Amino acid sequence: MNYKDRQFMLEHFSVSESDLLKVIAEALSKGGDYADIFFEHTYSNSIGLRDGEVNRASSNIDYGAGVRVVSGDQTGYAYVENTNISDLLKAARTAASIALSSTKMENPIEVKETHHKNYYKVSHPWLDVSVADKKGYVQKLNDYIFSLDSRVVKATVNLSDSTSYILFFNSEGTLTWDYRPMSIMSGSCTMEQNGKLENGYSSRAYRKGFEFLTEEMIETIAKEAVTQTSLMFEAVKPKGGEMPVVMGAGSSGILLHEAIGHTFEADFNRKKVSIFSEQLGKQICSPNINVVDDGTIEFARGAINFDDEGIDSQKTYIVKDGVLESYLHDRISAKYYGVSPTGNGRRQSFRFAPIPRMRVTYMEEGNIPEADIIASVKQGVYVDNFTNGQVQIGAGDFTFFVKTGYLIENGKLTQPIKDINIIGNGAKALSDITMVGDNLKIDEGAWTCGKDGQGAPVGQGLPSVLVSKLTVGGE
Repeated sequence: MNYKDRQFMLEHFSVSESDLLKVIAEALSKGGDYADIFFEHTYSNSIGLRDGEVNRASSNIDYGAGVRVVSGDQTGYAYVENTNISDLLKAARTAASIALSSTKMENPIEVKETHHKNYYKVSHPWLDVSVADKKGYVQKLNDYIFSLDSRVVKATVNLSDSTSYILFFNSEGTLTWDYRPMSIMSGSCTMEQNGKLENGYSSRAYRKGFEFLTEEMIETIAKEAVTQTSLMFEAVKPKGGEMPVVMGAGSSGILLHEAIGHTFEADFNRKKVSIFSEQLGKQICSPNINVVDDGTIEFARGAINFDDEGIDSQKTYIVKDGVLESYLHDRISAKYYGVSPTGNGRRQSFRFAPIPRMRVTYMEEGNIPEADIIASVKQGVYVDNFTNGQVQIGAGDFTFFVKTGYLIENGKLTQPIKDINIIGNGAKALSDITMVGDNLKIDEGAWTCGKDGQGAPVGQGLPSVLVSKLTVGGE
């Protein structure tokens, strides 16, 4: 299998360069500024364990192509679940209906083969792996969870993988392709103590092949799930109110992603929905803060070699030294703002047109040890384990559910806490970050971002930070 070869990928989708040129010509036959074709062939598999045995498995194959025509800020889109040239041409005609103008493509397109850096090299493809090969690892995680604590009464384990072949061509002549792996393993456990039940969960997700499965990872997932569950037997629901909040490194990056990151996506700003729509180039937080959206982190769940508009993946500074430096752009928003795309045009599959989406969003680390940040707080909470939340994109108001954390009393972590809400405003929370830790951690969990009915694999991270005041919903 040589997915790096152009001819291999064209033959994989049963199309030729002349077919691609015909489809693009048809897409622009009624006018339009730009057109592209996105081909996808994805194999997905999952295997699960419940009640001590592997008792479910599933597989799915998705295949097709989407044709997009852009005219100004309007998009025409159609897709087909095959790659027959006649059906591709029908899709192109449907997409073309958005672009009724006298401007037609006149110059012939020169096909330019484009290569991108590979951030997720696969050594053992999932397509070469059988269910039997995977089963042992799933059983091993289950057994390890039970071995760690006699209070464990139930465990659930899931392993999923996918492999996507991507071929992309546009009216600028860009011809490129990708081979995208994805791997997710998760484990949850239920423990019982004195008639009381608690549960915990842990996961890992990477763009990797079968080499993803290691003894070390299985041990880490098991220990995290059991430790989290065990902590909850000691935890209490604290008194609520406005107070300082120390957000621990790693999954606290959900604050950046949900409460802040979405408001930096260029479509929300172009439409004047975002609270940051008039803030470009302005100081929005401490000069010690740098916020990044990065698609180039090797093997990360949110990594991409190029986005779904054929743009090179890159590291984009959203906030630099406290100044809002860039929005996250697809081609449409980049043209509107007169800047280059940032590689954030992403889609769930060939059935969807791309929109601005995050990749791996994180805050760069500062120079303060976490212990010093905690020591600076007389009365507050420390949180580092989130499950979900709700955000109003425009205003940036958010509510996050915190699974576990600790009280901070006189500069020390004391009583474990659980089941609280953190309530605030994203822009205000960002401006209220007064200390940034030296311990950046990119969370490696199985995060999926939803927007406009589309899901996309993403990552997030944060060093420990002190938010001077947030509302904590407790007793």
